[in-house]
Amino acid sequence: MKKILFLSLIIALSACTFQTKHRGYVFPSDLESQVATIKTTRDLTESIGMPQVKTQYGDEIWIYYSADENYRGPLPHTFDNRTVLLAWVTGDRVTKTQILHDTDLPDVKIADGETEIPAAIELNALQELFNNIGRFTPAGLGQ
Repeated sequence: MKKILFLSLIIALSACTFQTKHRGYVFPSDLESQVATIKTTRDLTESIGMPQVKTQYGDEIWIYYSADENYRGPLPHTFDNRTVLLAWVTGDRVTKTQILHDTDLPDVKIADGETEIPAAIELNALQELFNNIGRFTPAGLGQ
């Protein structure tokens, strides 16, 4: 009986994975010193690379993100070693940079459920089917 229990325990533990996957950029260990020397967008793209995101409104900011995603078997996965590099860009010049680490980033909690859409019409599958009758023209009629 003890052998069966021990064997099942070994099988159960072997199914648990303990791994870390890197997401985003792999920043160098001396990121602060490298960023301090960056003055142009060319320097930035040569040392770090192209940004993941550029802002569309307001000041042009290039955003770089890095994190380690930890898988711990049946437990929910977590993120650590998060780093965000923000670079304010004006033309070809980098005017300001800011590096944010885990302690600087807010802890965002995702709400459960769905966001309701105001004035949305809820239809079941049968209503959806009959609602679409006559909306589409047969192929080849030129519309």
